[in-house]
Amino acid sequence: MPNPLALPVNRVTAKTGPASCPKPAGDYYFPLTSREATAARAWMAEEDRSACCQAKTAASVVYIREGKDGLETFLTYRTTPASPLGRICFPGGAVEPEDHDPVGWYGPTPAQWAQKLGHNDVVEARSAVVTAIRESFEEVGVLLAGPNEQDTVEYTEASETMASREAIAGHELGFIAYLKRGGLKVRTDLLKPLGRWQTPDFSHRRFDTHFFASVVPVGQRPKLLASKGMWGRWVPARELVSDKTSTALGNEIDLEDTRGKSLEELMTPGTLSVLESVATCQTTIAFLTKKRQVHVKKPELVEKDGQLMLAFTPPREAVKTRAKGS
Repeated sequence: MPNPLALPVNRVTAKTGPASCPKPAGDYYFPLTSREATAARAWMAEEDRSACCQAKTAASVVYIREGKDGLETFLTYRTTPASPLGRICFPGGAVEPEDHDPVGWYGPTPAQWAQKLGHNDVVEARSAVVTAIRESFEEVGVLLAGPNEQDTVEYTEASETMASREAIAGHELGFIAYLKRGGLKVRTDLLKPLGRWQTPDFSHRRFDTHFFASVVPVGQRPKLLASKGMWGRWVPARELVSDKTSTALGNEIDLEDTRGKSLEELMTPGTLSVLESVATCQTTIAFLTKKRQVHVKKPELVEKDGQLMLAFTPPREAVKTRAKGS
């Protein structure tokens, strides 16, 4: 395999522009799938509802860019039915054992990340950051890593890179080993924490999903993993969330488990909430410089109009933007 340092690198620069980002508003109710409804009823029948499965750490990266009508973000179809991110989501996945291994590191320290993410466990916070970067590279080929604190790998579309991504996905090659071989370190400074969403207590498999935002480094371009890439593209966030009951996206993907399904049926509450947040912003600088306090959010099981549903309220954090040059 070629040394990744043989690939050109680029300087990452922030795009400037007007910074305005209105607050999202409104309560959401999600209908349960048949599997979720069965689990929810069984859980409700328990005398002690405080008992639930431990949440496994997961992470997802929300890539953004400016489009004709506000921000666009890159969404993918999840081939795994039990994915913590739903059928349609941003690149991401669950922590793997290797994500706890030592790795070259640029950016905030693990302890600082724990503070940013509202974690008492520094190890889990660190693994969430590594998972976000690994899953991003594995799934869509965007590599947030570089040989120094200013540079990132520029070109990641070579066939050799795809072969490495396939090997990482198949557990034939370790992501950290891949970085070490190329003299690369993870650029954690390129990630912006957005929030944490936990799976409801009644679920048989629960996840604590950490959402991060970033931009695709100059010279790189998202490209789906050959063996698992069913669908993925940049979508205009504002247009997509303007009608969450629309089945247009599910019909476009045109798979058995997406046809005729609305956005609310294809996405988890956390994913939709983050997408709503992206839709409120006009520029990348507005979204990335918005000051947020990371809260742990978990949809609540409620009964509405005789039907079990998941309810949540989108975060209403205050909008604050940094002054230019600060």
